[in-house]
Amino acid sequence: MTFESSPPQQVPAPPLSSQEFKATAEAILTNVEWVIEGKSPTIRLALAVMIAEGHLLLEDVPGVGKTQLAKALARSVDCSVRRIQFTPDLLPSDVTGVSIFDPEKRDFVFKPGAIFGNLILGDEINRASPKTQAALLECMEERQVTVDGNTYRLRSPFMVIATQNPVEMEGTYPLPEAQRDRFTARLAIGYPDLNAELAMLDHRGEFNPLEALKPVCDGEMIVRMIATARAVHLAPELKRYAVELIGATRTNAQVRLGASPRATLQLLRCAKVLAAMDGRDFALPDDVQQLAVPVLAHRIIPTTETTMGGNDSASIVADILRHVPVVSQPGRY
Repeated sequence: MTFESSPPQQVPAPPLSSQEFKATAEAILTNVEWVIEGKSPTIRLALAVMIAEGHLLLEDVPGVGKTQLAKALARSVDCSVRRIQFTPDLLPSDVTGVSIFDPEKRDFVFKPGAIFGNLILGDEINRASPKTQAALLECMEERQVTVDGNTYRLRSPFMVIATQNPVEMEGTYPLPEAQRDRFTARLAIGYPDLNAELAMLDHRGEFNPLEALKPVCDGEMIVRMIATARAVHLAPELKRYAVELIGATRTNAQVRLGASPRATLQLLRCAKVLAAMDGRDFALPDDVQQLAVPVLAHRIIPTTETTMGGNDSASIVADILRHVPVVSQPGRY
């Protein structure tokens, strides 16, 4: 692969019809559900983040399938996949790349790091030092890497799926606010129910279903799905509702730091994708409400008194949803 310091010329991807979009999304969801049993809503939101050109943080206790979900989503799409195992000795250059002197060319040659892929699986991201975590900031927000004064564009689609364990604190470095704000959504998989766990035992008694997983679409199709989702209509009333939700996180007495304008943009981008998944060309307040906790909760910081009182950021967002009125409109929202 050749890396250009100037942005590559890309031909706009043709959008899909609503039927093609819905069928492709359902094919990916079915593929992933073969590996992760009983977690359809979580898988659906993870796919929505991908098509919304966002990044996903999977935060849950060990052993519930965080890495399996990331791998299954990556294997369902035929594109370049890179895995980064975050450890305390991981260097920023391992992520972004480094310029090495080539004696034959008598010049420095850029050796790309693991971030140069379409889907990046970052396992245990909070085990890397803050310096290494900071190497992801430019990549995730601007979709480019700057090394030694040269900027290298990252190819579309591009998504970082990171996992972390919120329970174990020894040997970990909490993600700073700037890093967390770059993740479009934070999802917790949770324990499976009885039937799902029994099905898991049957499926994995003799083989790992992840090994048999085959791609159901490619990176070009994901780019076309992205173009389709962008065209979904957002009514002015819905935009105002989203802005009022975000604004309520900034004025709430239980919150020390509210959600950023970036959160507003990403909330509505994901709402467009959910609408397209349902075969609609317009988003609804229900789409925004479904996404509010995953998209907003990890961005806000409760006050010390709120935390000591037993409330967390997810309960604060849920309370805001109950109190911010929805502006109704007949017909197409």
